Amino acid sequence: MSGTAPITPRVALVTGTSSGIGEAVVRHFCAQGHQVLAVDFNPAGAEVAEQAGAVFFQADLTDGEACKAAVAEAIRRFGRVDILVNNAGIQHVAPIEAFPEEKWRQIIDLMLTAPFLLTQAVWPSMRENGWGRVINIASVHAQVASPGKSAYISAKHGMIGLTKTAALEGGAQGITANAICPAYVKTPLVDNQIADQAKLHGMEEQQVIEQIMLKNAAVKRLIEPAEVAELVAYLASDVAGAVTGSSWNIDLGWTAQ
Repeated sequence: MSGTAPITPRVALVTGTSSGIGEAVVRHFCAQGHQVLAVDFNPAGAEVAEQAGAVFFQADLTDGEACKAAVAEAIRRFGRVDILVNNAGIQHVAPIEAFPEEKWRQIIDLMLTAPFLLTQAVWPSMRENGWGRVINIASVHAQVASPGKSAYISAKHGMIGLTKTAALEGGAQGITANAICPAYVKTPLVDNQIADQAKLHGMEEQQVIEQIMLKNAAVKRLIEPAEVAELVAYLASDVAGAVTGSSWNIDLGWTAQ
């Protein structure tokens, strides 16, 4: 997706970077020559960032002040923020009737409120420079639902609304906003979901992969994090300046039905 056009070095803030999609995005951006602040609650993200050539910032993004501090750190180190990738996420699988309120609030705070606060905090820098990219890692579950994931699905649906609003408000200021909606990606989050779904449905883990996760997929495999990172890189590039307010499916054909 990145093509052959010259890449302008930018400053990126990426969340949820200790593994999976976030790690792949950090590595891809650093390889392109961008300066990257990698933000994660997990201290293991420090080693990932160091290996990639990024700067690590540990933060609990369910805390609004931590969101502001992450953006302030990026600006302190690099002078601005050009690209924001909202990727951090967690999951909890339980029926609505048994879903813990504290888990609901944690998921909504991390996966919807934090992206809003981070977008709000980077906006002045992007507006001042007349250039910005907000890329929200949503999910196929931003468009369809599954049982047992009420908080996750609500947060991801909300992220699409946030993306569209940011696109409308940012267009005249050189800021684009887009969402990426992957199906199941090979990440620790998905590994944990397999175990949770197996328990919820009384199935073997391989049955969960085949009968639940890949049931609606035309391509019967999990997605590699690097595939998502390639799409992020395109949306963050200069050549994607006309692309905004869109939801990009990378879902193995799940929503083609």
